[in-house]
Amino acid sequence: MSKGRAEAAAGAAGILLRYLREQNRPYSAQDVFGNLQREHGLGKAAMVKALEQLAQQGKIKEKMYGKQKIYFVDQEQFDIVSDADLQCLDAKIVDLTAKVQSLQQTCRHMEAASALTTPEMQKEIEELKKECAVYTERLKNIKAATNHVTPEEKEQVYRERQKYCKEWRKRKRMATELCDAILEGYPKSKKQFFEEVGIETDEDYNVNLPDP
Repeated sequence: MSKGRAEAAAGAAGILLRYLREQNRPYSAQDVFGNLQREHGLGKAAMVKALEQLAQQGKIKEKMYGKQKIYFVDQEQFDIVSDADLQCLDAKIVDLTAKVQSLQQTCRHMEAASALTTPEMQKEIEELKKECAVYTERLKNIKAATNHVTPEEKEQVYRERQKYCKEWRKRKRMATELCDAILEGYPKSKKQFFEEVGIETDEDYNVNLPDP
């Protein structure tokens, strides 16, 4: 084993713990190996050993799914979110869903515009130029304003966004694990189960969880 590879193997536990905390979702040893091997050059045996050591030390959780073990970070280490925060998150999700639907409608409008005749297209261009002039004037006024958002306020918004996205991931993971546990003894397909229970997913509304 090369010196660099040996050093990487020695620090495998730290690398894996940091990765699992950042992702905050369950992974099998094979998943972790596939995601990190190229970047860190860790061997699969070293990864498996490091994961087992972390589980024994109580730094991560280990759970059997069929014949496969999965590993994930203990959720108790994360901040507890209040009911008020959850309600706020739900409101933000509704708001974002509405924005997505609005954008989809705009896209459909733009796709329909591609079928316009030349005179119709020229008229559309003129209207867009007028709209652009309005936005340009608004931008000019904004740049001239003195009451800009402070760096502290901007940082606070980013922190809140990260907090809510983390809770979104947590709740989605918990719901997914619960459904998977039910489906193990359910006689029908996952799709049929969702339809019977009335479960709606992010994918049903083309909503994607923001990147961390």
